[in-house]
This record gives sequence, structure tokens and C-alpha cells, in this order.
Amino acid sequence: MEIIVWPILAFVLGSIPFGLLIAQKLCDIDPRTAGSKNTGATNIARLCGLKYGIATLLLDVAKGFVPVLMAAAWVENDFALSFTVLGAIFGHAYSCFMQFKGGKAVATTIGAFLAVSPWGTIFSAAVCLGMVALSGHVSMGSLTLALALPFFMLVTGNVAFVPAALVVMVLLFWRHKENIHRLARGEENPWLKPKV
Repeated sequence: MEIIVWPILAFVLGSIPFGLLIAQKLCDIDPRTAGSKNTGATNIARLCGLKYGIATLLLDVAKGFVPVLMAAAWVENDFALSFTVLGAIFGHAYSCFMQFKGGKAVATTIGAFLAVSPWGTIFSAAVCLGMVALSGHVSMGSLTLALALPFFMLVTGNVAFVPAALVVMVLLFWRHKENIHRLARGEENPWLKPKV
């Protein structure tokens, strides 16, 4: 029963479109029709300003972290817990509150894995930030995070979460397919532009 209930709860919580709510209520902008047409923190920062982007980032991390941390108190098997991790992440990517459309799920991925593997996630996020600093592109950092997660799950001893990390790696690359094409053409936007 727990292997069903917690992933569903995580999916619903992960589906809450904080970026959309912040942009619409505080900036009077629909991020689905402006900028990169994404509800994630990067687009919200570009459209509304850095403080709103940071708020979106923290809330998107939290909606991955909180349900997984709650589930961890009930679900003893790590492999079973990985379904809750995936539930939160897929909730963000395919939100039930936005007709099963959503964001790229990077922040929620960090939050969900942080609850089950703090060091593995911190190392992965550090590599991600390093790539953003080097390349100037959040998308490059996100793709690096996707590649780093399975590796750091393995080397930090969280082997049970490696399959989930591999699934998320594929998901993140799929959600970033347009960014990958723009990167290949040299047309990808830098990480932050001045507020419009």
C-alpha cells in the first residue's frame, strides 16, 4: 500500500506549479507564453526578476524534498522509496494541475534526491553549478546534473537509488531536447537576462 500511496501523494505535491503561481499573481505574467515558455526558476527569474526566480527555485526544491522525506519515515525499503522520488519529479514535469504539462524538473530532482542521498545530491549540484559558471548556461548545468546523479548515487553507497537516477537522467535529457538543439546551434540564452 505504501508503495502506491506515497508516490501518488508526491506526484500531486510535485505538480503544484509554483513558478506559474508566482509569475501570474505577483508579476502579472504567464510564463507559459513568455520567455522560454517554461514555469521553472530560470524563466521566472528572466521574466520577473531574480528574487522571484529564487523563490520559485526554493519552492520547487521543497516540493521534491518534503514528500520524499515524509515517505522515508514510513517506507523502509530504499528501492520502494525511489518510486516516491520519481513521483515528485514526474509531478513537476507532467503537472496534473496544468493538463499534464510542466517544467523541466531540475530543482524538484535536487529536492527529491536530497531527501534520500544528501551527499550524492550535493556533489551532483556542485558539479551542476560549476558547469553553469563555466558555460554560462543553466541548461548545460542541468544536463551535467543528470549525468552526475547516477554516478554519485553509486559512489556514495546509495545503490538502490541508481535506477531512479538513470530514469531521471533520461527524463532531464528529454525535457531539455530543445535546449540541446539550441546549444548545438550556439543559440542558447545565457543564464539570466535583465528583467523585461
